[in-house]
Amino acid sequence: MKPYPPLGQLYLSGYLQEHNIENYVFDTTFSSLEDQLHFIASKKPDVIAIYANLMTKVDVIKLIYILKNEAKYGFPKIVLGGPDVTYNCENYLKAGAQYLVLGEGEETLLELYHAIINKTDIHQISGIAYLDKGDVIKTSARIKMKDLSALPLPNRSAINMQQYLDTWKNNHGKSSMTVSTQRGCPYTCKWCSTAVYGQSYRRRPASLVAQELVMLKKQYNPDTVWFVDDVFTVSHKWLKEFHDEVIKQDAIIPFECITRAERLNDDVLQQLKEAGCYRIWIGAESGSQKIVDAMDRRVKVETVREAIQKTNQLGIETGTFIMVGYPGEDEKDIAETIHHLKVANPTHFTITVAYPIKGTSLYTEIENDITIQPDWNTSTDRDIDFKRTYHRKFYDFAVRRIVNEVNYFKNQQNIIERYKLKFKSVASLVLMKYYKFK
Repeated sequence: MKPYPPLGQLYLSGYLQEHNIENYVFDTTFSSLEDQLHFIASKKPDVIAIYANLMTKVDVIKLIYILKNEAKYGFPKIVLGGPDVTYNCENYLKAGAQYLVLGEGEETLLELYHAIINKTDIHQISGIAYLDKGDVIKTSARIKMKDLSALPLPNRSAINMQQYLDTWKNNHGKSSMTVSTQRGCPYTCKWCSTAVYGQSYRRRPASLVAQELVMLKKQYNPDTVWFVDDVFTVSHKWLKEFHDEVIKQDAIIPFECITRAERLNDDVLQQLKEAGCYRIWIGAESGSQKIVDAMDRRVKVETVREAIQKTNQLGIETGTFIMVGYPGEDEKDIAETIHHLKVANPTHFTITVAYPIKGTSLYTEIENDITIQPDWNTSTDRDIDFKRTYHRKFYDFAVRRIVNEVNYFKNQQNIIERYKLKFKSVASLVLMKYYKFK
């Protein structure tokens, strides 16, 4: 029950709106397929643009099939965008989409819409893919938008924002909203997809971000903000400007963000705290330097550990991400990750078992070692499995082992709860040993 609105679609809506294109956003978060189809039937739009990612893909394919086969929806032109379409062009086009927007969507969608409505040549539009006599045609890549100050704000009025705020408030005591200040990421982590914004770094002016925060305070009054940027402190110059602007404009809202350990120092941490930061998520992925290097993370585990500890000491909450089951990871690496989490002692941590996303360096590396490749139409990249050091179940129990062992270490008060956690940790270790030799 921690939903956030579809910020990407709201940016697209705002951009189209600024260019006098009538558009509606149907937000699926709190709705059913029946609601969605009723909405489409009532509007009968000329064009339907749908966002596709790992989480939405299967439902997107179902929706396309319905729209392509039932006349009451008006047979709209179907355009798909999002991170999953770039490296699955043929599959999505053969599933029924007429056009794909590859990469950043605002300018491309606007040009494509005009071409569809005016029935003009689409071949000159950059950043799209379509079928021509059964062959996939990709036009030249869209040049990324350099000046993000030209972007209008997300069209938050297009959806029921209060539903999000109430859900957060009722379930967690605080409401939360999202804000984007940058596009792209200059780093090269092998498991991370850069399908939409590319390996770039572009930033909205700090003064405009502060203005957006002022607007959010006045219009929605959220308790907290989550900055969705990949590396919030990548530019220390921009961060100093942001710090100064939010103070000058009385734009401070308690916020959390994600960053890299080597982009934190004492001055940066102090500026973050003064600007309202109450929680920093610091990427780690593993406590094993061998695995961190294999991921091309380009950071020392000790640097991550020290950054988490320093942040804790300043009274800012910390969070970190852990990934297990990466190619080459063994039992020793798991033990090092447990040690790392105990010593670093982040306030929060999340864990996932590594999976290969098509288009990433990780996918390329393991492509010849794929052991499970489910039917594309009914599965996602999360369901792909590959040859790992041990059986896949080993890593499922490694997740349980890490969670229970670290929480046992962190819980120094409740003796009964500690006993339960330790029992679960040992049980998981036994099952890891069992699957190690399967």
